[in-house]
Amino acid sequence: MEYTVKQLADLSGVSARTLRYYDQIDLLKPSYITEKNYRIYEEKQVDRLQQILFFRSLDFPLNKVKKIMDDTNYSELGALNTQKQLLITQRKHLDSLLANIQNTIDNYKGDITMTDTEKFAAFKEKAIEENEKEFGKEIREKYGDEEVKQSNLKYGNLTEIQFDQMKTLEKQMIADLNKLVLVPEMDSKLAKKIYQEHRDWLGFSWPNYSKEAHRGLVQMYVNDRRFAKYYDNKAGQPVTELLKKVVDFYTK
Repeated sequence: MEYTVKQLADLSGVSARTLRYYDQIDLLKPSYITEKNYRIYEEKQVDRLQQILFFRSLDFPLNKVKKIMDDTNYSELGALNTQKQLLITQRKHLDSLLANIQNTIDNYKGDITMTDTEKFAAFKEKAIEENEKEFGKEIREKYGDEEVKQSNLKYGNLTEIQFDQMKTLEKQMIADLNKLVLVPEMDSKLAKKIYQEHRDWLGFSWPNYSKEAHRGLVQMYVNDRRFAKYYDNKAGQPVTELLKKVVDFYTK
């Protein structure tokens, strides 16, 4: 089958404008263009559009979709299997949220009593899943599967009070980093406070602390832009290098 832009738009539910945009950014090129300047799409392009929409349904940004699909090692079957696993994970999270909501309803009605840990279980599961998806490979290579497993278990068992303390501590550390940027003196009370805050923050999920592991972690922050973005985005300015200097200074 062959389709014009309008026909493919009607078939897929994607607007004609979006299809033209995908053509402009070289994400989905038509099979050929007629003498009257009509874009024509064939089965290969239809299949590619389906894959694009699977990625988009999983909230992949367009630039990442294009990078994945333009890779010389890209496999349609491999991509479908990956998408399937991601959707299964997403479904598990939705099932967990639904169960949590039902338990909360029963708790309000007095039919059951939920612990503080149970109230936040679904949200912590989601955070663990997202962290695993984004950074899992690198973290496991550096610390090993068992260490990551124990860390996830400890994080998953945090009480409501501990969970709030962890978030509050991180917020304070970011605020202190923004202050230290103005006068970046390592041998200062503020720098020492930031080191302790980061160490205590790690303590909410790390089963064991060591200075060597701490230094290795902040080095990973600097080496991998994805890790650095976490802190830089929260601070509204580059602070990851500064955090590394602080940790290096107080763990040397």
